[in-house]
Amino acid sequence: MSQLPPVPVHLSAGGVSLVLDCSDGRLPAVVHWGAALGPLSDAELLALAAADVLTVQPNTVDVPIRLSVLPEAHTGWAGRPGLSGHREGRDWSPSFTVTAASASDAEVGTAGPDGAVVDGAPARLVVDAEDPVAGLAVRIEVEMLSSGLVRLRAAVTNTAPGVYTVEDLTVALPVPGRAREVLDFAGRWGKERTPQRHELVVGAHEREGRRGRTGADAATVLSVGVPGFGFARGEVWGVHVGWSGNSRHRAERMPDGQQVIGGGELLLPGEVRLDQHATSTGPWVYGAYGDGLDDQAARFHRWLRRRPQHPRRPRPTTINVWEAVYFDHDLARLTDLADRAARLGVERFVLDDGWFRGRRDDTAGLGDWVVDEDVWPDGLAPIVDHVRALGMEFGLWFEPEMVNEDSDTARAHPEWIMQADGRLPVRARNQQVLNLTVPAAYEHVLAQMTAVIGAVAVDYVKWDHNRDLVEAGTPGRGAAVHEQTAAAYRLMAELKRRFPGLEIESCSSGGSRVDLGVIEHTDRVWTSDCIDPLERQQMNRWTMQLLPPEMVGSHVASGTNHTTGRRHTLAFRAGTALLGHLGVEWDLAAATPDEEQELARWIALYRETRALQHGGDLVRVDQADDTQLVYGTVAPDRREALFFLAVVGRSEVSPRGRITFRGLDPDTRYRVDPVVVGAVPGLEPAAWWHADRVFSGQALEVVGVQAPLTFPETVVPFRVTAV
Repeated sequence: MSQLPPVPVHLSAGGVSLVLDCSDGRLPAVVHWGAALGPLSDAELLALAAADVLTVQPNTVDVPIRLSVLPEAHTGWAGRPGLSGHREGRDWSPSFTVTAASASDAEVGTAGPDGAVVDGAPARLVVDAEDPVAGLAVRIEVEMLSSGLVRLRAAVTNTAPGVYTVEDLTVALPVPGRAREVLDFAGRWGKERTPQRHELVVGAHEREGRRGRTGADAATVLSVGVPGFGFARGEVWGVHVGWSGNSRHRAERMPDGQQVIGGGELLLPGEVRLDQHATSTGPWVYGAYGDGLDDQAARFHRWLRRRPQHPRRPRPTTINVWEAVYFDHDLARLTDLADRAARLGVERFVLDDGWFRGRRDDTAGLGDWVVDEDVWPDGLAPIVDHVRALGMEFGLWFEPEMVNEDSDTARAHPEWIMQADGRLPVRARNQQVLNLTVPAAYEHVLAQMTAVIGAVAVDYVKWDHNRDLVEAGTPGRGAAVHEQTAAAYRLMAELKRRFPGLEIESCSSGGSRVDLGVIEHTDRVWTSDCIDPLERQQMNRWTMQLLPPEMVGSHVASGTNHTTGRRHTLAFRAGTALLGHLGVEWDLAAATPDEEQELARWIALYRETRALQHGGDLVRVDQADDTQLVYGTVAPDRREALFFLAVVGRSEVSPRGRITFRGLDPDTRYRVDPVVVGAVPGLEPAAWWHADRVFSGQALEVVGVQAPLTFPETVVPFRVTAV
């Protein structure tokens, strides 16, 4: 790491440039964040910084307002400040001066034993600053990751006597004035990641998450782009807060034309109180620039795939037994289900809720992670041994952060329940939150989970989290969502340390904990408790704006969906589930022989194509007709691809016209092969299916091919192979 030169710092990677100005001892300000600028001389960097200075407007402060990545009110900035806090009402508006700064270039990544590239150290700027009058110091870290993803965070230290209360610590990235359209996500249980768009007007568009977990209604990635941006093109700048507790995402446009996006942790009153010399560090906030949403998503995906802990072995086909048996755990029935699954090519068997003491429904037992002797008189070994004899891995469900009041744990330690002073919170799903910030409660859960996982060498934990954290506090100490979130991370990390190779799925009432904080400790997410394929077309599509397909749990639903009551063909259910980490959530004893054969073919197709799907670039084709979706993955060398045509509604025209396949090499010729597995209702192949079916990549992107006729709620895959 070298000393910071007396010129702006230029960090560049993956086709993105970030230029930061730290002149005159001030906190770093972004001069440019966006498309790569190429090599720049010191003189050019200084000229860029000078060209970025605002013109002083009448009736404003008499100096140009300078917006740093930790915005400061003393500069005249009238938007949200980066640091809000006080020392009993004092030291509430600090003015920081840089005391040290250093920058480093990126180190080249290395190839691991499996050949996958693992990132080296990112290009990095670290700035230390202090305000001796306020008795505060800050450290700002900015990194340019190899994929072109930017991440930054701030830390504040109390350097003076007395307690300093931190109320807010958020970072900001400016976006240019041409970015005037906001895209983020809303949702609810069973319908996560619902996109919403609107104009960015003067004022603040702020998305607060106060659920104590990321939330089904989370913004996920808050983006601002040029009006009309789509998957293929249109500049877009987005932020994501990598934290699983309360959070804040925001976009802000000021009357002087300055625009910022940013965020951080949302702190409850009194959650962070710093004694002298104590430090509080905010979560990483990720900034993703792209020319189109696919380019933006690719920055997240490529970085995640290059981390050392990213799952690299083929993602095993999974069966989860919840919708097959619910709480009715019967050894004979479960072994029969395992037999049927193994015959179809399933590679992992997950025993869901209901295996532990007193758990016959959702009113009791949480917190007592001991195998129920009445249901499992010989422990879990009989089902585990049977599953392993069939060649499958074994997974087990836990909800470590929760407790039922009707449990041995709660009866012995009612003080372990998170609560406001003097009363218990309202119940949700008949449960309360176990306070992992209490050391004894943490050790209780760790010890019981260690015993169960170790006894049968569990391969995979489905880690659930089925309620919001309402009035989540420690009596006499105040709100504790911040500490609870950190404790959950520590618990996950410790279990992985004790059991190398253990995989963890983040499930939270389905998709209510999908973020890059929990992904540091887990290997996939459960996208939603709703696996109705019509709903999953939307939810999978937009969850992949943040996570690559291999981290998105995507299961084949029962014929009649347990959440919506809709009935769909197996071809639509399996075809929808194929792009993702494939699993089955279905009582296979109810499947007909024909359905078993068809499901086996879908599983075989997944196993045959998962290396492509889980290593390729995600492509979502912009469509004029929103009743049909075209999407898929293209191999990094662009020699093969797997695309899907999903018809999700009835169009006002028929036939719908051509579909195009994007992301291929324009000069390579490809053979396009429709893949028809099972019965696709209303399918009438297009004429070209019976012809040569060889096209250039340029022709497939620009001209395309006629879509086949099908009924709504159908999926047809297409294998595209270079010839």
